[in-house]
Amino acid sequence: MSGLIITIIVVVILVIWVVAIYNGLVRLRNNRENAFADIDVQLKQRHDLIPQLVNTVKGYMKHEQATLQAITNARQKAVSANTINDKIEAEQEITAAMRGLNVQVEAYPDLKASANFMQLQEEMSDIENKLASVRRYFNSATRELNTSIQKFPNVIFAGMFGFSTQPMFDLGIDQRQQMDQAPEVEF
Repeated sequence: MSGLIITIIVVVILVIWVVAIYNGLVRLRNNRENAFADIDVQLKQRHDLIPQLVNTVKGYMKHEQATLQAITNARQKAVSANTINDKIEAEQEITAAMRGLNVQVEAYPDLKASANFMQLQEEMSDIENKLASVRRYFNSATRELNTSIQKFPNVIFAGMFGFSTQPMFDLGIDQRQQMDQAPEVEF
């Protein structure tokens, strides 16, 4: 009789332990999704601002249509992305395209002096700063989730419950290689 009671107690403890692991993983996954919701708000503002910026630049940059088209295409891909991972990839493309625009703008002093363009640039800079902040929070939430998934004994149950490690919202390989290169300074 006492063996049966001990077995029941052990089973109950194991069930409670597995439930605690599952609930912890769910909490971390929801925290990550909530963090991405904060990013989504900033991305929406960025997506709304990009057409205004492109239209302002079009009048000055007649010969730079490829750059403007790349930004427009990247924006469209980002707007139509459905999953967090697809959105991360699309936003990396927007960032690269916007970097190309910033390089092109340097060749147009009249554009740089335009009050409308300057205001849009300031708004874009503000949004980029906010995005950097919420990306850090998202990456922190992602790191917590991934660490929890990879820790023992969670790793045993995570796969059974459908949890897997998730990507960070980082620069991406191409942009990281560009950041590793020293900037060229011309006088």
